[in-house]
Amino acid sequence: MSIKLKHGLWVIVADGEEALFLRNAGDSKFPNLQVVHEMEQENPPTREQGSDKPGRYSEGPRSAIEDTDWHSLGKERFADDIAERLYKLAHRREFDEVVLIAPPQVLGEMRQKLHKEVSEKVQAEIPKTLTNHTIFDIENLLQAA
Repeated sequence: MSIKLKHGLWVIVADGEEALFLRNAGDSKFPNLQVVHEMEQENPPTREQGSDKPGRYSEGPRSAIEDTDWHSLGKERFADDIAERLYKLAHRREFDEVVLIAPPQVLGEMRQKLHKEVSEKVQAEIPKTLTNHTIFDIENLLQAA
């Protein structure tokens, strides 16, 4: 995969709880990613979100109903939020090309939620968790890709 880090390229670095929207103010030789927008979602573990014991069926030894995974649902909703934000930015012609960087599961969720207008602008997808990395590290990873 070859990523062209041209001036104006947008890079979205996300996981299930936070996202950084970066824009390259530099060029391919000297990238300079600037933070344009940050999104954060409070998504505590399921054990802290569920309130009741799982329900039960009325018969049989395996009568417990599986508890809802609120944490996973939160990540899916966050992927929706990111996709919606990208759609609004694309509609305002804020970017021509975008690179998506997220863990594989989140990347899959985002890909499903992206509007056609945004999907056409995706230059590359990188299945990695980089939200806790510095912008300098992200620039180096993109240059190496």
